[in-house]
Amino acid sequence: MVRRIAALLLFCILGSPVAAQAPEDRTAIERVIREQMAAFRTDDAATAFAFAAPSIQAMFGTPDKFLAMVRRGYAPVYRPRSVEFRELGRQDGNPVQRVLVIGPDGVPEVAHYVMERQPDGSWRIAGCFLTRSEERTT
Repeated sequence: MVRRIAALLLFCILGSPVAAQAPEDRTAIERVIREQMAAFRTDDAATAFAFAAPSIQAMFGTPDKFLAMVRRGYAPVYRPRSVEFRELGRQDGNPVQRVLVIGPDGVPEVAHYVMERQPDGSWRIAGCFLTRSEERTT
């Protein structure tokens, strides 16, 4: 019951899937997330940091500080065993891409990537938060 209430609250916060999001935006958003995860796999702090929105870059200041934070607090996206993209929702006017990840500990979690369109039309990651999931990747 508690999980159902939590899921309902999360749905209300994130909103419904974004049906009107252009296919090329969905593809670009997924590419940004995949490329940042690839940079994490090789500990390429500079490349991973480049996919972060300016507000995130300002918060951490340097690629090394950013990577250290990801190592400490985001093991499922830093070293995922598996990754499966799910629906694209909306939060505060920004797309939120849900990604089911199995972390290094084998626990399924959903990474909610808040995306931000840049003035040049590109996408960057403006935040990420994790929630537990009962799902498994296929």
